[in-house]
This record gives sequence, structure tokens and C-alpha cells, in this order.
Amino acid sequence: MSSSSPMISVRHLWKIFGPNADKVVGTPTADLSRSELRAQTGNTIAVRDVSFDVAPGEVFVVMGLSGSGKSTLVRCMTRLIEPTQGEIDLEGEDILKADTKRLRELRRTSFSMVFQHFGLLPHRKVIDNIAYSLEINGVKKDARHARANEVIDLVGLEGYANAYPDQLSGGMQQRVGLARALAVDPKVLFLDEPFSALDPLIRRDMQAEVIRLHHELGKTMVFITHDLAEAVKLGDRIAIMRDGAIVQIGTPEELVASPADEYVANFVRDFPKSHVLTLRWIARQPDANDDLMGPILAPSVSVRDAARQVLEAGCSVRVMEEGHLIGVVTPKDILEVIAGAEA
Repeated sequence: MSSSSPMISVRHLWKIFGPNADKVVGTPTADLSRSELRAQTGNTIAVRDVSFDVAPGEVFVVMGLSGSGKSTLVRCMTRLIEPTQGEIDLEGEDILKADTKRLRELRRTSFSMVFQHFGLLPHRKVIDNIAYSLEINGVKKDARHARANEVIDLVGLEGYANAYPDQLSGGMQQRVGLARALAVDPKVLFLDEPFSALDPLIRRDMQAEVIRLHHELGKTMVFITHDLAEAVKLGDRIAIMRDGAIVQIGTPEELVASPADEYVANFVRDFPKSHVLTLRWIARQPDANDDLMGPILAPSVSVRDAARQVLEAGCSVRVMEEGHLIGVVTPKDILEVIAGAEA
């Protein structure tokens, strides 16, 4: 993840549905529960004072239960829904101040969106569905087809350029949706639960596809999901939302090991810690009983991947990075994590 200026910066973002919504922000009324606010004013707070940054090249996942505000948030970020108040900067430009013409230009050149429902044009072939975003940008047919063919190869749709959407499986249709979003070479991809309608095997394939594309292209991505396993698999960092507010932002490791409150703890309780925690997280300083001649492992290795080697060693394993000792891990440490105990 880059240490440079954020690609996206969201500051004090609110979205309130209902009459005189702008008059609710900054008043004691805004602190009421959703049910109380609705009863008193007829308003519903969908996004509540949300702030975060997304670094260039980061996969930033927003997750929460149904009604938590995650989809409204991403729609505010793309101005498919107009926020009530706040700032959304894309590379330093506040897109909430963009007029209609500038917003249209940003959507054509800077960010693309992929949704759960593919929205493909049924009467157009795959190549023309992919090239559609270029067509509305005024790109000539030969040039847009050349670009579409590049993206077809990129997302694994070789041989399907002349197929129609109804001839494709759900997973293949979503590949077309991804290709269409990538055709304009956007700076940011917004993906709103893109795989939730797919069966589990196809969903896993598409998750792997997103990971591969991210490694190849390095695109900044904002990914919305309600599935913790998907969030952990894809996200560099994860923001967990509840009732329109962000409860916690952190790496998958931070959320699983140190949930901010009971709500987050309930989210991650059944998730296997050994799949997420690394040796860096559980390594401790050696004491007199530790064997400092044991095997060496890197701190980035997950507990799950290290388990066999540590257990077979039967002694302290040194966790080292660039020749420096980070700490030691014993079979007991590994077993505690696998058993779900505090490491």
C-alpha cells in the first residue's frame, strides 16, 4: 500500500433520507436511534458522519449487515445518490462540487462501477457490451473493439467476444461486467456486492479473479460485501459499518485479533483465526526456556501455514525478518490460536 497522498478521502459524510435532512446534521436529533429519529422527524440516517482514506492501489472493503449503510455509502461516493453533507475527494478533487458535465467526465475516465446485477445489454454481443463505455465516450469502433479485445483476454473471456449475454453463465456474465468497467482504464473500481448472486464455486473463482486483476493492474478498489470471508480474502483493510456509522477500520488481522467492540467481535467470532493471524502477531520475546537454534520462519506466514512446521519442530521457532529476531513461536502458541484461545 502506498504511503503517498490518498486516492480517495472521505470526510464527515452524511446521507439522510427524509424532509429537511440537512437540518438534522450537527443537532442533538442526529444522535437519536434510527427508530426514534424516524418517529420524531420522518428521517432515516443511512450514512452517519463517515470518514476514511483509501490509498492508491489499496483494496478497501466495506462490510456490514443488510441495512448497515454500506451500499448507500458507495453510491454516495459515486454520486449515484447525492450525500446530505461532507466531502469526497478523488486525488484531491472534491467530487461533490463537480457540476453535471465534470461528474459525467469523472464517471467516464476516473471511476467505474460493478454491481450485483450485471446490467448487460441483451441484444449486444460481449465485445459490444464491453466497448459500450468507450462508445459513449466517443471512441471510434475500431479503437474501442481493439481495447475491448485487450480486456477480454485480461478477464478470461477468450473466445466469447461474439457471444450474447444469455449464452453465458452467471460467472461469465460478471466477467463481462468487470471487463466493461476496466475498458476505460479507471483510477478506481467500485464493486457493490458483485458476486453475491453467484453460487459458491463461481463466487470463489471470481474472488480469485479480482485478486489476480489487482496484482496485475494495481487498481484502487472499493469493494462492498456482507461476507466476512470475502472481505478477509480480498481486503487490504476492512471497514465494518453498523447503523450508518463505521465501527472499526483495520487489516483483516487487526479485526480478527482485536475487535473494537462486541458487534465486531460477534462478526469475527466464528472466523478461524489461524487463517488470518500471522506469526508477527503471535510472536513473543524469547525467555530462558526457548531454543534459539530452532527453525526460522518469516513473520508474514499465517499461523495455519506455519502450524505443521512448528508442531513438527517441537520447540521454539524463530520468527526473523531481514536477519533480525522478531520473536519466537512455540507449538503451544500455535495450538492456542487454532483452538480459538487468546494467543
